Amino acid sequence: MSRMLDRADPGRGPLEGGTLADLEREVKRDLDRLNFPPREWPVPKTAPDGTRALDALVVGGGMYGQTMAFALQREGIRNLRVLDLAREGEEGPWGTYARMDILRSPKRQCGPDLGVPSLTFRAWHEAQQRSWDELYKIHRLDWLAYLLWLRRVLGIAVENETRLVALEPAGGLLRAQIEGPRGHESVYCRNVVLATGREGAGGRQIPAFPSFGIARGDRHPRIHHSADAIDFAPLRGKRVAILGANASALDNAGTALEAGAAAAVLFCRRPVLPQVNKSRWMVFPGFQHGFPAMDDASRWNFMSHVTSLQMPPPHESVLRCTRHAGFELRFAEPWTDVVPDADGIDIVTAKGRHRFDAAILATGFNVDLSDVPYLRPLLPHIETWGARVPPEEAARFPALARLPYLSADFQMTPTADGQAPEVGRIYLLSFGASLSHGALAGDLPAVRGSTTRAAGAIARELFVADYQAYRESMHRFNEAELEPTPYFVPPEDIAP
Repeated sequence: MSRMLDRADPGRGPLEGGTLADLEREVKRDLDRLNFPPREWPVPKTAPDGTRALDALVVGGGMYGQTMAFALQREGIRNLRVLDLAREGEEGPWGTYARMDILRSPKRQCGPDLGVPSLTFRAWHEAQQRSWDELYKIHRLDWLAYLLWLRRVLGIAVENETRLVALEPAGGLLRAQIEGPRGHESVYCRNVVLATGREGAGGRQIPAFPSFGIARGDRHPRIHHSADAIDFAPLRGKRVAILGANASALDNAGTALEAGAAAAVLFCRRPVLPQVNKSRWMVFPGFQHGFPAMDDASRWNFMSHVTSLQMPPPHESVLRCTRHAGFELRFAEPWTDVVPDADGIDIVTAKGRHRFDAAILATGFNVDLSDVPYLRPLLPHIETWGARVPPEEAARFPALARLPYLSADFQMTPTADGQAPEVGRIYLLSFGASLSHGALAGDLPAVRGSTTRAAGAIARELFVADYQAYRESMHRFNEAELEPTPYFVPPEDIAP
């Protein structure tokens, strides 16, 4: 087994590179050598209100959103905006509800750098005078700091505390209603990229119990979803019940125990934990390039098999918890009721009634576009996988059947009624793409391939849409290549 991470030793060691300032100078040289950013080439498109339509609106400023902006700029597409609902520095899960101490992916996994060596995490890590060889896996907050550094050196502007509230077809364009520090805006877009993470393709999956249901408006100060902003300090000396045994459940248990909780007890339906993480098998270029090209039946059979097996929590997360005496995992004991009162919470199962001071629902996220407010008006015009498989298969795996059917370039597919072809201008770069593109969609291993593929598709669509203008531009192009030579002939002297 690989050396386990010592939380007291973050992997700092002898200097392996220069300073961060040295690295940033190297980044500038590399980008100059790569001709970044190239010239902006898309023909301006006038919107119905007389403004210039955005070539792309990127919704989400986390890892995928900022990498998508970088990929678009590398294609010469700079007429874009990047929005994020969170405050600056809180985009994505890394500094909020992600409570793992290290990333799941191996430290050598690249992605947001788009293949530029000086932009890799390793380059940034070594510029902090830290040893790469001593590092086991990447610390979560180091990853957040790296992403924020990457955004700064690339000059990617993210409009924070800005929300997309509505999206509708507008005569070949998409009209986005957004709200933020500028107030309410109506923005016309040629393409919209939804890089909204796990929660952005549906919402939190929250069970309802006879005595307590968040969906029906019930609230309690010590009952949380694992994606909530939880203050763990008041849990010192307390007993915490956690529903679920996935990675998030273990991460929340570890965080609670490290904050001094007396006990963190996990309850799960299964008699044993899943043992094999099939998604690890998928991390190779052949799968990422080839899976979207497979026929519908092959992709459905592949992903329904993976879904039926579930994934185990990482062994590091399990060991993080088992080193605490207050950790317990109860198998085959799902909750049948949650009964809160002023002093605590009773968790009811088929095996008894258990008293706790707090409860955390580590029940994950639901992929259901009907739970995304700005997509609801478009739902009748968005094709889902349920329309692509036999009805009995859709009934066996309803969660998979709800997933949108995406093109090989992450575009949503308009339904056959043809009433809203603009749906094809929406790109989904999140977990909602997992059936069309494999379970890695939205995760670190796929960030480079998916963003560059989507950016290339947007470039292609922009060119095709204005082909006539580019054709006329080509005819007007009259740069005299041979003018410095003795063989130059003025155009007016050339016989037609």
